[in-house]
Amino acid sequence: MSRVADHLAVLLVTLWIGAMWVIGYMVAPTLFSMLSDRSLAGNVAGRLFTLVAWIGIGSAAYLLMFLAMRLGWQAFRNGLFWLVLVLLLCTIAGQYGIQPLMAELKASAWPREVMNSVMRDRFSTWHGVSSVLYLLQSLLGIALVLGLRRTLR
Repeated sequence: MSRVADHLAVLLVTLWIGAMWVIGYMVAPTLFSMLSDRSLAGNVAGRLFTLVAWIGIGSAAYLLMFLAMRLGWQAFRNGLFWLVLVLLLCTIAGQYGIQPLMAELKASAWPREVMNSVMRDRFSTWHGVSSVLYLLQSLLGIALVLGLRRTLR
């Protein structure tokens, strides 16, 4: 396997997991603590999470192909391959399952802010599910970083 492909895999994992950690645990909380308009903070954070999801989908697609080419049929027996696949599925579930549902709840609450409407409880529940899924992805991301490091040795 080409060293360029190895380096690209490392770069993409760094970008994906690094973006996930920085946006989720530094930027989004900072937005909500600094901006008085919670709706604006939520919209900006939502766009950033969408960007992280697209980075994740693209990175996962490359990593799955990278591992398949590097390991052949043995990729299906490799834990790293399945870890990337689980991370990809979590990203897709969050981006195309949970986020549209939360957006629909926000739209249903309009012209009021969702947290000041009857949709508050449903939105809070889905926000909690989204947060737990994001935490799971973050922890799996650590395993991905460590696993890729071992694979490339």
